[in-house]
Amino acid sequence: MSLQEIAHACGILPGSLYHHFDSKEAIVSELVGRYLDDLEAVAARAAPAGDRVPIEEQIVEFGRSIAACGVKHRAALLATLYEPPTDLGDPSPDLGGPSPGRAHESPAAIEGAMLALLQRARDSGIVRPGIDLAMLSDRLCQSMLHVGVGVSHLTPGAERVPELRLHILLHGIARGAPSDAALDASSPIKAVEKMVAAWDEGMGGDDERVAHLQAVARKEFGRRGFEATTMRDLAAAAGLSTGTVYRSFRSKDELLLSIMRTYSREARWAWAAALESEGSPLERLDAVMCANIHLLDRFSDEFRIQLAWLRQSPPTTPDLGRWFTWHLRQVKRLLADGAEAGQVDLRGAPADVRARCVYEATVIPPGIIATGGVRGAHCLARDTVLRGALVRP
Repeated sequence: MSLQEIAHACGILPGSLYHHFDSKEAIVSELVGRYLDDLEAVAARAAPAGDRVPIEEQIVEFGRSIAACGVKHRAALLATLYEPPTDLGDPSPDLGGPSPGRAHESPAAIEGAMLALLQRARDSGIVRPGIDLAMLSDRLCQSMLHVGVGVSHLTPGAERVPELRLHILLHGIARGAPSDAALDASSPIKAVEKMVAAWDEGMGGDDERVAHLQAVARKEFGRRGFEATTMRDLAAAAGLSTGTVYRSFRSKDELLLSIMRTYSREARWAWAAALESEGSPLERLDAVMCANIHLLDRFSDEFRIQLAWLRQSPPTTPDLGRWFTWHLRQVKRLLADGAEAGQVDLRGAPADVRARCVYEATVIPPGIIATGGVRGAHCLARDTVLRGALVRP
């Protein structure tokens, strides 16, 4: 989007816009600054309410406030989810206001406030022992902020999304409390582990030059961002001539599509391994979460590219958009099978909204995987999505 387009949408002349902002980066900086200031205000209002309000209600109300802030500042939220590193050259000017670098900050204020609430909840005996409160705080905050990432806040029943997401993480969807030992021994988990082990055998195909270019492009697109990376940049990083790169891929879009098709294929196969194995609906859902964690751990560059697509207009790759519909359909079927088997209890919203919320819950934020490792992230997923973080009556 150009400044001229922004001015037209505002109903003013481009020259008038320059009286307020001298670049698009200046506008982004202002938007991000207001967003982060509002998050800090939301965190400040989460001060303990004593015994007047039950602690769980305080957590839920705080979560709703975080979600509302993310929806209100959706443009800034998307900007903070993915930014190329500043060592590549930050084009944003120093405006004397909120620093462009603030776009890289984590929402420490809301995480700290949520952690304080969770600590009070643990002291009250309502949080199950063994759960890492810092990771749980991060999980709850990220879940609430991400309400504003997609389109769930615009769909029918959207007003229930924050509360339903919190209910899933705090109370779980399983009627019982399956143990880690039982889940680890399930056929769906074994199938996913076998699929993950096969990744070590490589996925580059027979053409070593193509595989090398794809590996380099993953890193550069993830590091710089798709829009900022040129074919000349890729050629230099790969140690090849620009002509050689163009002989392998006619365009940057084609190269990106080849990378993301591989990622999409591996994601689908990992999910298929979980879904098509013999096991209960809960065991298959647990295996789906395990597959997602391994995918985010192994294909972190592809995940960063996806975040960039949320922030910028993506290349014309409509067939890649089908993956979300397919995954959502699988979650909806799992929930229906689980409810029929008496293993899943999740009500209070339309089926499509429930499926979207559970799907979101199966995707663990990369920061949690980096902190707790694959196993720690999987344990947190079980302790929230399946069993629920709060002690059951």
